[in-house]
Amino acid sequence: MTQHSTDFSIALPVTGMTCASCAGRVERALKAVPGVTGASVNLATETAEVQGTASADALIGAVVKAGYSVTSPTRELVIEGMTCASCVARVERALQAVPGVTEATVNLATESARVEGIADPVALISAVKGAGYAARLAQATEEPATQRRAREAEDLRRDLILAAILTLPVFVLEMGSHLIPAFHHWVMGTIGQGTSWLIQFALTTLVLAIPGRRFFLSGIPALLKGAPDMSSLVAVGSGAAWAYSTLATFLPGLMPPGSVAVYFEAAAMIVTLILLGRLLEARAKGRSSEAIARLVALQPVLAHVRRGDRVVDLPLAEVRPGDMLELRPGERVPVDGRVVSGESWIDEAMVTGEPVPVEKVAGASVIGGTVNQTGALVIEAVAVGADTMLARIIRMVEAAQGGKLPIQALVDKVTLWFVPVVMGLAALTFLIWLIFGPAPALPMALVNGVAVLIIACPCAMGLATPVSILVGTGRGAELGVLFRKGEALQALQGVKVMAFDKTGTLTEGRPALTGFHPAEGETKAALLPVLAAVEAQSEHPIARAIVAAAEGMALPTVEGFLAKPGHGVQARVGGAEIALGSAREMGKRGVDIAAFMAEAERLADRGESPVFAARDGKAVALVSVADAVKPTTPDAIARLKAMGLRLAMISGDNARTARAIARDLGIDEVVAEVTPEGKVAALHELKAQGTLAFAGDGINDAPALAEADVGIAMGTGTDIAIEAADVVLVSGRLPALADAIGLSRATMRNIKENLFWAFAYNAALIPVAAGVLYPAFGILLSPVLAAGAMALSSVFVLTNALRLKRYGART
Repeated sequence: MTQHSTDFSIALPVTGMTCASCAGRVERALKAVPGVTGASVNLATETAEVQGTASADALIGAVVKAGYSVTSPTRELVIEGMTCASCVARVERALQAVPGVTEATVNLATESARVEGIADPVALISAVKGAGYAARLAQATEEPATQRRAREAEDLRRDLILAAILTLPVFVLEMGSHLIPAFHHWVMGTIGQGTSWLIQFALTTLVLAIPGRRFFLSGIPALLKGAPDMSSLVAVGSGAAWAYSTLATFLPGLMPPGSVAVYFEAAAMIVTLILLGRLLEARAKGRSSEAIARLVALQPVLAHVRRGDRVVDLPLAEVRPGDMLELRPGERVPVDGRVVSGESWIDEAMVTGEPVPVEKVAGASVIGGTVNQTGALVIEAVAVGADTMLARIIRMVEAAQGGKLPIQALVDKVTLWFVPVVMGLAALTFLIWLIFGPAPALPMALVNGVAVLIIACPCAMGLATPVSILVGTGRGAELGVLFRKGEALQALQGVKVMAFDKTGTLTEGRPALTGFHPAEGETKAALLPVLAAVEAQSEHPIARAIVAAAEGMALPTVEGFLAKPGHGVQARVGGAEIALGSAREMGKRGVDIAAFMAEAERLADRGESPVFAARDGKAVALVSVADAVKPTTPDAIARLKAMGLRLAMISGDNARTARAIARDLGIDEVVAEVTPEGKVAALHELKAQGTLAFAGDGINDAPALAEADVGIAMGTGTDIAIEAADVVLVSGRLPALADAIGLSRATMRNIKENLFWAFAYNAALIPVAAGVLYPAFGILLSPVLAAGAMALSSVFVLTNALRLKRYGART
């Protein structure tokens, strides 16, 4: 494979990790590879994100050497435009140069390419196009993560059922004899102790050899490499109990007097209970990553594409920008596009979080994955494949779910050394009981040593953070909040100051008619079409606002239009001279506007622009135009203030308008009439008051979004602003900002709860398992109870994280 000299990022699907120490070991192995500049391993998603210049072969080799494996999918590409063997060689070279490709074979006869490796399909197609040929994905033969997890869960379920069937008789024979004297006497009087132990030996051996073999196949090699993991703990614990019991069964004479006892039920129950815990974890992991699966499922498989006079159903991969598509009632929009004809309402809730369907007419934009309601539409494809908003959302959510929070750094350091320390404590426990313990010392030493091994599984600690991130970011996507980086989750919950751009963030971003005050004897219904007819000749933003307000009205014919830039316009309508303009322009014309001046001044104080209208030299109306505050903004501001945030507005607009809007909304601080560089300087000053978040939508907001501790972009804004931000509000609805902060706080609270219980569980129960309570209270923790408690700790962490799925959107 060609070695690259520039940095790239590769996502490795790693299998075989069972606990946090596994994740730490893989991460350390990857970071040791020459050329790797950064590596982050996520146990919950079973992926490793690697940055640097190292080859994929080197990265995979490092993972395999550490005792784990990397799934290497095979992809089939359809190649168009090849005519000879040199074309084949050119395409092969291009594909082999893509980071993550381990092998590429091109077939001229079938016009296809078979690519093995972990490279992104989009990168493969781009490489072929760069070589001068056309390519598309024929099929992805790799096993999707959701299917792989489902298969793993099914394997675990099968093994658990078998283990439970085999373990039940062992448990009844041994524990039943201990707990029920009558049952003990019955066993002794019928099959006898020797036969009972032989049955237990046979069944337990089957448990360890068939459903329990997974622990030995991965745990023992890891132990021999000096890098023990969770499977090592289970293998050593259950293996030691089995070996001791086997020796007591077949060679009791080799054992010290009083130490002959069997613990087959402990070995079998350990495997059964830990398989139960693994199954519950696998199912919870599947539920925690449902958000991505649901987003992927939003995209339909086929699109109705117009080809000449007919409509054909084509796979989405064959739809191109500019294609005309038919959209029928009840169908999902296949791609991002623009409505060419037809009228309908589209439910965009699954993408934007906005529950109310949006009306679509000619010229309106539609988002791939959203649901058409009752009407039929013809749309022009604008963005397809990886360029659609849905594809971008999926990439953002995946990136956030694979990320690490700063709080995880401490957990990683602890869990990396946790398993070796536990094995040392188990060995120490065994020796102390063997030397100082009461008779029979050997079996008690074994039981307590095994209990320490089993109770101390760091699975709960390893899952505490990534599972909460999975669920939290997935729920955010459902609410129309995209955390582009996992770190934003932690940063956003600590925000003290929330700053906003004004135009397009707090306001609609375009002027609109906000007031119409006719003179006595005049009516809005009669005047507005006349004024709009005159302003329709002008390109001024105020003129466009007046015209928009008259949409649907019949406009009269205009003659003799004349515009005076900065002053006003005039024209003849129905034989009358109509003029619109500022107070100064009316004064020059000799129009008496005294009756409107008080209202005009009040409107100016509110940040609105007053415009006077005259007919034949007489004032007939006062209209006001302003960039209206979004209807959802007041509610959003109230919710943010209720969260205890200090609010600031930073705007390039004039100070009078900015202060008026801030006063009406209850914003604490205003910085107005600033350049993009001035916004950055203003943010520097605001940062002194605490962690700062900034929300904006325009190109001029990009520097401020990057400067803030947390940058929040409106999804309705520019791509540049979105790329500079840490969080994206897909619909541009400001109330989603309160949802984002609330979800961030809930997620971090959830993570802290998980970490507290995971650490508290280990800190409290390891000493109990070691037997510190025995001298004073005679209390010991059997390996069976230890295995059950270990499984429950992981299940608690997972179910606690899944509570985030219920975090509700507010309107």
